[in-house]
Amino acid sequence: MADLDRAYFFDLAQDTLRQPRKAAAQIIALQLPRDVLWTGLALVAVFNTVLVYFLAGISSGALPLPSYFDAPLTLFMLLTGVLVVYIHALYWTGLALGGQGALMDVLALFVWFNILRAVAQSAVVVLTLAIPAMGLLLSLVVAVWGLWIILNFIAAALNLPSAFHGLAVMVIAAIGAILGLGIILSLIGLGGQGAT
Repeated sequence: MADLDRAYFFDLAQDTLRQPRKAAAQIIALQLPRDVLWTGLALVAVFNTVLVYFLAGISSGALPLPSYFDAPLTLFMLLTGVLVVYIHALYWTGLALGGQGALMDVLALFVWFNILRAVAQSAVVVLTLAIPAMGLLLSLVVAVWGLWIILNFIAAALNLPSAFHGLAVMVIAAIGAILGLGIILSLIGLGGQGAT
């Protein structure tokens, strides 16, 4: 296993931005343990919960939001459920479309992608609060670049020929995840909750 120091992660982040398939191969080669990956996913969900809760707080009154935006634990459970469902949807969709790979490879790349996205989202929030126009521009750049990275990650994890095949997997998996989200909302009693 590579020496996982700060320089390694910095180099890996640079490779992810410039050559995502090369970075994906490095991450998969680490063969991180299952418990480490699921813990990483939980930490990603915690960060997303804090971010969404913060954004909901500063925009309260501007937009009507469902009541669970005021309940961090419920929001965490919802976001975690969405992430888990979507990862499985990506994996099984990829296999159905002729891909090959392991669920843990998809999970590893998804966790790393979300760690980088968390850093980018934090920068977007800070810049938006300081200079809204620049924050909007950075948000657009992050969205486009992030899409390119995740498509290449999906293609690498599932041994697909190109990022366009990754796009097909992502779209079909998103439909499956939406259906799964509906089930999760029903199970935890949020399906009938409207905006407050």
